[in-house]
Amino acid sequence: MKSIIIMASGSGSNAENIVRHFESNKNIQVKAIFSNKKDAMVLDRASKLGISAYYFNKKALLGGQIVELFKALDPDLIVLAGFLWKVPTDLVDAFENKIINIHPALLPKYGGKGMFGMNVHRAVKENNEAESGISIHFVNENYDKGNMIFQAKTAVLDSDSAEQIAEKVHALEYEHFPKVIEKLLNGKI
Repeated sequence: MKSIIIMASGSGSNAENIVRHFESNKNIQVKAIFSNKKDAMVLDRASKLGISAYYFNKKALLGGQIVELFKALDPDLIVLAGFLWKVPTDLVDAFENKIINIHPALLPKYGGKGMFGMNVHRAVKENNEAESGISIHFVNENYDKGNMIFQAKTAVLDSDSAEQIAEKVHALEYEHFPKVIEKLLNGKI
């Protein structure tokens, strides 16, 4: 049985989508969801889905406790689904090529510190981009710089608002993220 740990900071819609994708899969399970925000909705979603959910603070992340906990849980993949903190080097090193992230833009554009959520979609709109999309990549010591695994695109119309761009990008996330995770775990990527 392959196992996944999800890290998230916000509402957890991608985390829930991933959990639901694997609910009936006998070979892959979401083992736990971790959040760096005590009141993040992702923790409530996890509870309702019957998934173990944990809150941790910056001291636990930077002090090595999360690395040790994750080693004990022995996941096959750590999935960042809207996790907004930089992943420390000790965690990256302990799980080399086992941590992936989804970014709501076509990297290398609109990546890096501060480029998350609506910040990305507003920047895409302000720069009159003809397309946007998602980038799924391995995590390394730099924001949004790890090796690319998968990208999907969507057209951006002149009439699209930043909110409409966000809706199109979310649709791509929901469609592709669980499938890419499954392919990675099955050795098909």
